[in-house]
Amino acid sequence: MPEQLLFAMEVTLNGLMAGVLYALVALGFVLIYKASGIFNFAQGVMALFAAMTLVGIMEGQVPFSHLINGVLGTDVHHFGWHVPGALAILLTVGVMVILAWAVQRFVFRHLVNQEPIILFMATIGLAYFLEGLSDLMWGSEIRTLNVGLPQGINETIDRVTYDLFGYGFFIDNLDIVASVIAALLVAALVAFSQYTKQGRAMRAVADDHQAALSVGISLNYIWVLVWSLAGFVALVAGIMWGTKSGVQFSLSLIALKALPVLMLGGFTSIPGAIVGGLIIGVGEKLFEFLLGSALGGATENWFAYVLALLFLLFRPQGLFGEKIIERV
Repeated sequence: MPEQLLFAMEVTLNGLMAGVLYALVALGFVLIYKASGIFNFAQGVMALFAAMTLVGIMEGQVPFSHLINGVLGTDVHHFGWHVPGALAILLTVGVMVILAWAVQRFVFRHLVNQEPIILFMATIGLAYFLEGLSDLMWGSEIRTLNVGLPQGINETIDRVTYDLFGYGFFIDNLDIVASVIAALLVAALVAFSQYTKQGRAMRAVADDHQAALSVGISLNYIWVLVWSLAGFVALVAGIMWGTKSGVQFSLSLIALKALPVLMLGGFTSIPGAIVGGLIIGVGEKLFEFLLGSALGGATENWFAYVLALLFLLFRPQGLFGEKIIERV
């Protein structure tokens, strides 16, 4: 088999793995938009906040230690213990639920039935607030995150592909784990949305806040539930990205790569987030492999946005989004 074809196959597989990581971030956007009609610009920062909180809990760091030391003149940074990864994840989930309650209680409770642009601007403010809160709580240093997930080359795939083609494919174990987790998340979220009372209530709230209230659906409860689910998805995405590239403030920028994913898959489709992520992941890797050198390189930085622009021109609702028809 030609060597270039083997390289292309390896690039495609790695693109699929990268696409899954993009899709994990996009899932949080879809959840909130599908259930409340709010485009949550803060989703990427929520992933950062969740990852920073997880690392801080695992390391036994004192929250707001820099502020406390500055005000009281002390020099306290750690409690002196370390928390196991599984317990730290559970505690972080609790923090994200508290955050969801606070977001609903102090922000969106007061914005019921406001224009979408107002809700969107509120999420921009929330993003900057959470970024500052993360810095204040845990500091701005780059952290390593290790919750026991396997990393490094998958020896089985390397051996099997070498036996078949004479060339071993490099596939990261972490990417494989992320793919499995993403598949389970999608299945669980689709089942929750379609077959549970709370899922149907979420869709009703997204369609019309006042109509949902009139049939006895609690907006407060649904929004806390939605933001809690989005916070959990942000935590999963933060764990995967933080384990892969370290927990740092550039982690919040992964939300920008999720935008083309949403435009391709559709803002209201959970499976669409996965499909869009896979298309973006494979597309940008293959485009760089085939044409990157001819175009000066670094095409991965802009390929996804050009592809999203084409979709906006010819299919603005995305592959799986609902086409909106307004009668006047």
